[in-house]
Amino acid sequence: MPDPYLPATRFLASIDDDWRRHIAAIGRCLHQPHAARDPYESLVRAIAYQQLHARAGDAIVGRLLALFPGEAFPRPEQIVATDFDQLRSCGFSASKIATIQGIAHATLDGVVPNYATALAMDDEVLIDRLITLRGVGRWTVEMLLIYSLERPDILPADDFGVREGYRRLKGLEVQPTRKQMIEIGLAWRPFRTVASWYLWRVPGR
Repeated sequence: MPDPYLPATRFLASIDDDWRRHIAAIGRCLHQPHAARDPYESLVRAIAYQQLHARAGDAIVGRLLALFPGEAFPRPEQIVATDFDQLRSCGFSASKIATIQGIAHATLDGVVPNYATALAMDDEVLIDRLITLRGVGRWTVEMLLIYSLERPDILPADDFGVREGYRRLKGLEVQPTRKQMIEIGLAWRPFRTVASWYLWRVPGR
């Protein structure tokens, strides 16, 4: 089976010995996007997982899906019509409930674009549009760009795992700041998504 990330892996491994050793240890990039997932669904799922371990996020999403048997994922109008206590029973905090209902309203109002429209939008244009929503920050939209829209050159510079991964990769005393991370990451263009995937997998030192 051909490796779609081989050009990116080869490019990153050629940067310096630290990258080469790390990529050799991890092996091929196994990034798995959720292709063609609507921005609405991607945003709601991202909010569910925010500041939680994956297993806790899985449980919340599972309980949300159980409220709507027969649906692959609840439609925006269903989220809007679901009362607070039902969503609370899934494990959502009050703040997250306000956020996901806001996302649902914004989808119905056309602020959150459908998949085809989002696919045609520039990264920064989509980020600027969606961070106007309550509780939706740049990181959340970057996850949508990476996992749903399959953008190859996204560096979530606010992400703890990316910054900590780089600190460990280089044996630094402290993590780079967001601004420093952006500057450093310029050398990884046009493969910053794959670079992020590898940085998330740098072992502790």
